[in-house]
Amino acid sequence: MSYSGQSLTIGERILYRTGLHWIVLLVPGLFGGFLILVGSGIVIGGYSDSMIVGPLFWGYGALVIALAVASRNATEMTVTNKRVILKVGLLRKKTIELFISKLESISVEQGLVGRMLDYGNIVVRGTGGTSEPFKKVRSPLEFRRQVQQQSEDLTRRPSLAY
Repeated sequence: MSYSGQSLTIGERILYRTGLHWIVLLVPGLFGGFLILVGSGIVIGGYSDSMIVGPLFWGYGALVIALAVASRNATEMTVTNKRVILKVGLLRKKTIELFISKLESISVEQGLVGRMLDYGNIVVRGTGGTSEPFKKVRSPLEFRRQVQQQSEDLTRRPSLAY
């Protein structure tokens, strides 16, 4: 079960969930793939110690790709009917949980490629100056829209605000 699913309170439900865009895998995938190809060339070329050096390149290339995939999958960004929950990290976990009523703003930055592929950077600001940036988030405008919708719903029903 996801972190946000485990940390729900009574009456709280997940409304929207996103994470990092696949673009974060592009550079590690290319680099890891290059290392695997170099390792294959070493083994096929039959250079001295090729049966040791080639598999080392394969292993390092596979490790680079695996770490990138694990890092991407370990990032959660969730909007519930009460909070915004952000979790980053697998071994060293960093979590930010802000009640919707304590959220000051969410800014979105997208370049041309980010707009075309639907990814961008978001900065979540809580009251009191807390500012948390997240890079290469999948569907950042939809994430912001979901938070804004919940904020509007809470202002219409103030008994739900914390």
